[in-house]
This record gives sequence, C-alpha cells and structure tokens, in this order.
Amino acid sequence: MDHTTSTVFRRAGILEKIRKAGKVQVDRLSTEFRVSEVTIRNDLTQLEKKGLLIRTRGGAIFRERVGLDYDISEKQKKNYHLKERIGERSAKYISDGDAIFLDSGSTTMEIAKRLNGFSRLTVITNALPIAGLLARNQNIRIIVPGGYLRENSFSLVGALAEQNTAGFYCDKLFLGVDGFDSRYGLSTPNPEEAQLNRAMIEHARETIVVTDSSKFLKRSLALIAPVTKIHTVITDRGIPAQEKDFLTESGIQCLLV
Repeated sequence: MDHTTSTVFRRAGILEKIRKAGKVQVDRLSTEFRVSEVTIRNDLTQLEKKGLLIRTRGGAIFRERVGLDYDISEKQKKNYHLKERIGERSAKYISDGDAIFLDSGSTTMEIAKRLNGFSRLTVITNALPIAGLLARNQNIRIIVPGGYLRENSFSLVGALAEQNTAGFYCDKLFLGVDGFDSRYGLSTPNPEEAQLNRAMIEHARETIVVTDSSKFLKRSLALIAPVTKIHTVITDRGIPAQEKDFLTESGIQCLLV
C-alpha cells in the first residue's frame, strides 16, 4: 500500500471513529494507527477543511449537518438528565416579579416545569407547549406573541411574532440553541426562529443561554447572534475547555451543573 492510499484509508478510519463516538483524541489515534501525532493533527486539519469535523484542543468532534432540524420530541430525548439539571439551575436564576422570555426548546421546557413555586411572574414565550404547561398556574401571566406555527417545534415565528416581541422588554431571556461556537456565534436550523431570537436578545436586560455541552463547537444553519451578545451560560461540566476559557476571558458568566 503506497503512502497516498494509506493516508486515504487512515482518514476514512478516523471519520468512522468520530461518527461512532462523536469525538476523537490525537494521542489515541496516533497509537491506534501507528503514526505520529503530527501526522494525525495534519489529518484532522485536512478533514476540517473539508467540513467533515471540528478541531478541538487535543482532538476533534463530529460535525452534524447544519440544516438538520429535529422534531421537538426527538430533542427532548437527547441528554434528558442534563437538561433536567440545567432547567433546575436556571429556575433558581429567576426572582418573583420577573418578566422573562422563554424561547422554544426542550431545555427551556425543563425551566418551565420548575416555575410552580413563584407567586408573581410574567412569561413571554413563542412555544405553545410551554404556554400550555404554564396555563395551569394562576400566578403566572402568560403572553404569546403570535405568528405562524413551526410544526417541528410547535413554536410561533415570523414577522408578527417579531413585531409583537419588540413591544416588550424583559428582565431575562432564557435562550436554547442548536449550535454554540465562540468563533461563529449562537445558531439554530431555522432562519425565522433565529430572527425572532435576535429580537428577544435586543429586548431583554440579560440573555442567558441554556444548553447542554453537546451543542458546543457546533454550527447550525442560521446565525442568531455573536457570543458577545450574551451575559450568562448555564450548561454541564462537559463543556469543551477552550469554550469555557473563551467565556471566562470575555467576562461571560458560566454556570456548570
């Protein structure tokens, strides 16, 4: 087997490993393929240039298809226990009397499940499942900004939703994302959802991103905003070290559950 052929087979093997495990480490790949770490780093660099993975400190992670928009029921199953813990920690960040935006999503739904203890709260949400859940609580005033229905997420988006959202100003926005990359920003598969999220950011005193660590170093189709637009991130301890370092250096509070 010549050098070119061995390189092709090795890189195919690296991609197979990363698809199965979600991530790979340079030192382990070096041992498994019996080549130097310099060679493995070069392999990862070339594969990243082709958009097949994302480099991380000491390795790489799988790059999902950026336009893929999962059904809300599928999202709820992924990393459910982490989302529960993030939801519990996020609810502690809310005070009686607050007016908050709750974005649509499986993690923000976990926040909504933990709002029963408040005696005076205003929640503005474009998520019909969240509005339905909170409707049982007479101490929570619910505002739904309108718009047209996205069937995948049961959320309301579009020009009407954006215009009505711009008529409010909230203490806090709890924003779920599908992609969090410090170099690119916050992202989601749906452009109209991204536009509505931007309106929420502009009309909230504080923006809190709530996401499990699997969303870091990933990019989705539509950019919501640069990371510098947010104030706090609530996530789990699996957050990549370089992303946590970026948040700290940028003065963005990072709360780990």
